[in-house]
Formats: sequence, structure tokens, C-alpha cells
Amino acid sequence: MVKQREETEEIKVCPECSSHHLVRDYERGELVCEDCGLVLDDQFIDQGPEWRAFDVEQGEKRARTGAPMTYTIHDKGLSTEISWKNKDSYGKSIPTRNRAQLYRLRKWQRRIRVSNATERNLAFALSELDRMASAMGLPRNVRETAAMIYRKAVNKNLIRGRSIEGVVAASLYAACRQCGVPRTLDEVASSSRVGRKEIGRTYRFMTRELKLKLMPTKPQDYVQRFCSELKLSGEVQTKAAEILKDASDKELTSGRGPTGVAAAAIYISSILCNERRTQREVADVAGVTEVTIRNRYKELTEKLGIEIQL
Repeated sequence: MVKQREETEEIKVCPECSSHHLVRDYERGELVCEDCGLVLDDQFIDQGPEWRAFDVEQGEKRARTGAPMTYTIHDKGLSTEISWKNKDSYGKSIPTRNRAQLYRLRKWQRRIRVSNATERNLAFALSELDRMASAMGLPRNVRETAAMIYRKAVNKNLIRGRSIEGVVAASLYAACRQCGVPRTLDEVASSSRVGRKEIGRTYRFMTRELKLKLMPTKPQDYVQRFCSELKLSGEVQTKAAEILKDASDKELTSGRGPTGVAAAAIYISSILCNERRTQREVADVAGVTEVTIRNRYKELTEKLGIEIQL
């Protein structure tokens, strides 16, 4: 192809009529002489105009490819789909005599897309994964990672004897940990159809069998989300991060639940920055009890020497 391009660049005069009026026909991929109609070259690459886009709308208009491949669809999004509209590619209505044929084509297309038990399992599991991720407001990269983990579990036959919903929830929890978007087991369980205990058991089994190397979550990972939900300023968030750094240096965070420590640090910083939130409000957002916040709060203020006027 490179050699062909080089030859194309060299052609400047028509060998038949010596004309300089050479035109590139991008629809057919040909180099044609305007005067005599001789085809000088074919099958060359359309370099096209400038494809840089400055917003989503421009990008969609200038894109010359289909949707990207995705692991969140059982066939990776590579199969075609016959639209439910009774219109052809030009937007014209399909004649009534051909509609029965189109109906049969749609029916067979649906059957062919999910052809065996494995694909049926994947189709159900990935739709459940998408539902849970939407309910939890998770970004695209977490969904793709969770779909990859689930596919690995299917390939290693780890699904046998376990509910599909449980494995999906465990995959999503592992993906959150892997992508640095931590969610607690309670949050995952609230969006799932299975209990917290089953998700935790399946998660531990999968990490062992798939050899997933996941670091424990830190209190710092939760600060930004909790502050956002409590509508606290960046100053409170920065102060909470400083408190957690000092606590980590003095090993006050080891052996304690990260959400509880993060909630206590946010509670302290909200008081210091005059944006006070009650223990009940912080506890509801963090998913811990008020007692946990009080215990962590007392430890942090005593060991770090923080004075607070209540």
C-alpha cells in the first residue's frame, strides 16, 4: 500500500492525452483524468479533510467509523441490529408486501445474536452489570473493567454453583477497587439483588482464583465523594486530607474501617472551617453509625492534638 501511494504521488500527467487535469474520486478510490476519462490509479487511501473536532457534535458529524468495541455487550458490539422502524436506509417506508420478510429477518437476527448458553449467560449478566453501574453512577472505565473480570470468571468456570447476580456484583466491586473509584460492600449490595455476605464471599473467591492484586482502600479515597455529597467546600476537603495524612503518619488508620476514619476527618474539618455538619448527616453519607464517628473523632483529636470548640 505504501509503494502504491508513492507511485500515486508521482503521477502528475495523463499518459494517454498528456493532460494535467487529474481528479481524485474519493467515492470510488480512483485517480481519473478529466479530459479523456482514463483511470490512472485505484484503491488508494482517502486522507480526507481535517478530522479534528472541538466538541461532541462535531466529532459525531466527522466520524467515519461505527461504535467502538465494548466488553459490556455480550458480542462486544460487533454484530448488526435491524431497526424496529419499517424504513430503509434512505428513510423511505418499506412496502407492505415486504414487511413480513423484514419481521422474519428481525426475529432470526435476535436468535442468531444469542446462539448458545454461554452467550445467553453473558447477555443476562452484562445487562445486570449495566443496570447496577447506572444505579451507582459509575464511569465507563469501571464498567469495562468489571465486564472483563466477569468474562475471565466465565472462562475459568467460576460461575458454576454461584448466582449470576452475586458474581456480577463481586466483579463490579473488584473493578471499583481496581480503578480507584471505591464503593463499600453495602453500596454495592443496595444496588444488587443479593446480600452483602454473598457478595463478599464471592469477591474473596474470585480474587483468589483470578489472582487479582488489589490494594486495600484508604480513607483518602472516600473524602472527595463524601464532601461532594455533603456539599462542603474545597477548603474542608483539603483540611480533611491533611488530617488523614497526619493520622496515617502516626498509624492511627491501620486496623480501622476506612469509611469511618474518613467520616470522622470530614466531621472535624467541617467544624474547623465553620461549615459544620452533624454527626447524623456525615454518618448517613458515609454509611457508618454515629457511634463509629464519635469513637474515631475522639481518637483523632486526642492523638493529633486538635482542639475543637463545640
